[in-house]
Parts: sequence; structure tokens; C-alpha cells
Amino acid sequence: MAIVDLIMPKLGESIMEATVLKWHKQPGDTVKMDETVLEIATDKVDSEVPSTAEGVIEEILFKVNDVVPIGTVIARIRSGAAATSTPAPAPVPEKTPDTPAPVKQTQDIEYVQSVTPNFQPPTSNLQPSSANRFYSPLVLNIAASEGVSMSELEYIPGTGNEGRVTKKDILQYVQEKKAGKAGSPQQAVGSQQQVTVIKESSTPTTNNQQLTTYSGNVEIIEMDRMRKLIADHMVRSKQTSPHVTSFTEADVTNLVQWREKVKKDFEKREGTKITFTPIFIEAIVKCIKKFPLINCSLDGDRIIVKKDINIGMATALPSGNLIVPVIKNADQLNLVGLSKQVNGLADAARNGKLRADDTQGGTFTMTNVGTFGSLMGTPIINQPQVAIMAVGAIKKRPVVVETPAGDSIAIRHMMYLSMSYDHRIVDGSLGATFLTAVAKELENFNPEREY
Repeated sequence: MAIVDLIMPKLGESIMEATVLKWHKQPGDTVKMDETVLEIATDKVDSEVPSTAEGVIEEILFKVNDVVPIGTVIARIRSGAAATSTPAPAPVPEKTPDTPAPVKQTQDIEYVQSVTPNFQPPTSNLQPSSANRFYSPLVLNIAASEGVSMSELEYIPGTGNEGRVTKKDILQYVQEKKAGKAGSPQQAVGSQQQVTVIKESSTPTTNNQQLTTYSGNVEIIEMDRMRKLIADHMVRSKQTSPHVTSFTEADVTNLVQWREKVKKDFEKREGTKITFTPIFIEAIVKCIKKFPLINCSLDGDRIIVKKDINIGMATALPSGNLIVPVIKNADQLNLVGLSKQVNGLADAARNGKLRADDTQGGTFTMTNVGTFGSLMGTPIINQPQVAIMAVGAIKKRPVVVETPAGDSIAIRHMMYLSMSYDHRIVDGSLGATFLTAVAKELENFNPEREY
């Protein structure tokens, strides 16, 4: 008999922790090699964790919704012939939230609590960490968005590996800080009297927080986990990068006619459909090679130019949320390869089969807002990238066509393109030039080309 530790797996170079979503096995359950033991979630994607041994679940160390650092032991498995002879420990009980006692319908009362100048925050908040303490990018982003300084971070007790501050730690600190419960270095040396006003509402509340009331006929919908992550990601992006958006339009008549001509034969020969998305990605890749500064990120005062061209494509999920799977080394794929990658990743995203690595490493993102009928959009940059392109719906319009014989008006397939870029790195001249280059690439599409 041997005890095998099940470790929280590494899910990508920038991912430092994951949240337990669901346990498929409980203590005492038998498990086979590679059988799913639990589901986890990161800020990128949901994943399943398979068993690394065959035997019986001896112990599970974390509950649902716990945030666990990468590399931490999350469960133990008893393997070997004697595995079934020892009774298994009782399952870890789920923590049931305390039900708040109803608050009597009384008049609103304000309590004023005086805090003396010599007030000292709780001792646990006053232990500074080592000067070499590591903070994950997620923790630093949350700190920046919530106005938590580095000096405050040093006083936050970490529950992660080697005392690291986890996402759960900093969110708890922010919540306590907003509620006036968390001490800070500034509070410890405060010289003026502070007054905290706590208002008890006549409406039943929890933790003395007044519930917001809404007039009229409304429905209140709680954000799901992914929508909360998307919301946080979008807010942090706008706070991080000064966004500028440029627009142009392209005559894609040749492209549309070529696709219409070859799509049936393409699917029969290659076993996959040819959509507009891989054609757009092909044009973007060609232009990135001409303007490599578009394919970079910013680290302090250093511009990191990426030699790999990994194109993220925003994909709508059945839930209405968006996820961005990444086509790695897109510059090394022909149109057939791009089509298979686009269709494969889109299907995996919609069916919940994406791996954590499928959403990592993107260097530039494209979103097809035309899929939903929009003519154009002003997309938000997918951090830490510096640019994102949106392609709108293709519409037939009468336009002026210039020919050697003179100008004429013709019905053409037209499409708007827009690109948002980080103005700290990408100036308007580079952004507009790159966007125009992509439009010209699409306009000059060869209608006689092979796949």
C-alpha cells in the first residue's frame, strides 16, 4: 500500500492558482488512472484534473470554491492491493453559510464609533513580509485596480505556497478594507481621530450592509463566475492601457466570391469548412511580419517584441460569455491549417473541451463582431497584448470604383475594420498604417488562388 499525492497541476506560465469547482470523487471512492477526480477553474478556462494513480481516495484537502496555489497537494490516493481493506475517512464537510437572523423592522439607526489616534490595526496585519516576496500578475492587477499600495501588500498575510498572497487573500483584504475592518500601515501611525459610521437598515441585511432597493418591475441576476472574471479583466485592461481606436473599410468582393466558389470542394477535400475567420487571420499575420511592433507587450519601461505570432480569436459560448482560444505559431500555417485550427478551437470552446494551454500565449487578438450583425466595434485590448482588431459584417453597398477607363458606381461587398491599441506603445501613425495594410491585403485577395 502506498499513498500518492494528487497535485494541483501547472496550467500555464502565468497561472499561479486555481479554484476548485466540483469534486467528482469523495473519500472512500475508487478511482482509476486518468479518471477525472475534480474540476478546477482559472481566470482563463475550466479544466478537469485526472488521477495520477489507481486506488481509493484517502483524503481531499480542499473544499469547493477554495482557491489553491499551483503545486499544492489537493488530495491523497491509497494505491496497491490493500487499498480496499482500510476504511476511508469521512468526506470533508461542505461549509454551510450561516443564516443571518432576521432584522426587526425598526427605524434606521446610525451608530458612531470613535477611533482614537493611538488605534493599532490587528497584529496579523502588521507583520511585514520579506522584501523578496513574490506577487502573481493577477494579485498585482487586483491591487492596482483596488488602490492597494505595495506597502499595504507587504502587510497582507498570505495563505499560499511559501506565504504568497493569493487572489482570495487580497480580495478578502479589499473587502475588509472597504468595510473598515482591515488595518493598514497608514492607520497604524494616524494622528487624527477617525470616525466610522455604521448604518443599520430597516430592511433585513447581512453584516450590517444595507441592501440596495430597486423600483419598478425588475429581475436580479447574479453574475456567474466566468462573467465576473470577464468583467474584472475588461476593467483592468481599460485602467492599464490608454485605448485608441482607428477605423477603415475594405472592398472584399474578390474574397467573398472566391470563398463561395471553393467552399464545397474545400470541405469535401479537407474535411473542414472554410469560413472568413482564417482568411482574416492570414491577412493579419502577413501584416504583423511587416509591422512587428504590433506583436508585443509592455513590461514597465521595456517593450517586449514577440517573435512568435499567436493569434487569439474571440469565441462566443452558448452561455453568452466570450473566451479567447489561441492559434499558436499562426505564421507557420497555410489556409488549410488555419481553418482546421479555427474550427477545432471553436468547437472545443463551445463544448467545454478547451485545455488551459489553448488560451495561453496570445500575442494579438481578432474578434469578428460581424458574426452578430455589427458593422463595426471598439474592442477592448486583451492584456498584456497591445492591440486587438474587430472585423464587421460584410454588406453589399454601391461604391465608386476607380478604373483606367474612369470612375463608375458598382455593387461591392464592403466591410469595416477597427483596431484598438495601447497608445503607450502604438502611436496613431503605426496603428492606422497597420490597419490599412490589413484592409489592402484583403482587397488584393487573389480570386484565382489555390487553398
